[in-house]
Amino acid sequence: MNRIDTTLAALKSANKTALIPYITAGDPHPGMTVSLMHGLVECGADMLELGVPFSDPMADGPVIQKAVERALVHEVNLRQILAMVAEFRKTDLQTPIILMGYLNPIEAMGGDEFAKSAEQAGVDAVLTVDMPPEESEGYFAQLQSSDLHRIFLVSPTTPDSRLTAVTEKGSGFVYYVSLKGVTGSNQIDVADVAQHVAHLKQKVAMPVAIGFGIRDGETAYQMAQLADAVIVGSALVSIIEKHAKSQLSDIQGHLNDKMREFREAIDRADAEA
Repeated sequence: MNRIDTTLAALKSANKTALIPYITAGDPHPGMTVSLMHGLVECGADMLELGVPFSDPMADGPVIQKAVERALVHEVNLRQILAMVAEFRKTDLQTPIILMGYLNPIEAMGGDEFAKSAEQAGVDAVLTVDMPPEESEGYFAQLQSSDLHRIFLVSPTTPDSRLTAVTEKGSGFVYYVSLKGVTGSNQIDVADVAQHVAHLKQKVAMPVAIGFGIRDGETAYQMAQLADAVIVGSALVSIIEKHAKSQLSDIQGHLNDKMREFREAIDRADAEA
């Protein structure tokens, strides 16, 4: 069974909400990524979302765009990222890893080779921002053959017809974008998210994760009451940006503080549920 399924099932049985932090692979330096991944797990991450740098990150806001630029300065590529995952797996065989990025790097490697290499490295799922479910037949068949989950973004404006395609083509969980715009955008309308997530759960049987715009413990607390998982990205990446020239231990210390804020908030929401 895929690690994502195992993790979400265990959390559901314990009435707990998953915390999924995002960082960009290679930011601020490729040599730090694996250590940062382990540090996030130690501070309460249930899964990890690892961004694959691409020169045109159209779904990402300024914070993650800058992270991508920092990584690309070091010429980080998809093969190196899979090597990072393999290194992480030497000491962590449990934590699910989701690669988030764009189709171009995967096409450059070749879909079949990528799927096989990702499975061998220890990847559990792929979220390809610019691959709509209606056009994903061949590509996702390659992922499915390697037991990689196919995760799709669903926005407040996604029509029911596309939700049907997400149900048919996707697996693992659905990533609900909590607001219109790019990553790191403005304030979340909690009532609006609650309404959309309730509708989404009626249409899609998979667990629902909420991301985009979750920047502090209070927002994470509110989202944990609505979803099966909470994804945090820009709030962590902005910390890396602020301390990018610092030592690894300093970066990790600041990330730890923010992760504890998110973890404690989500645990509080679970305890009150």
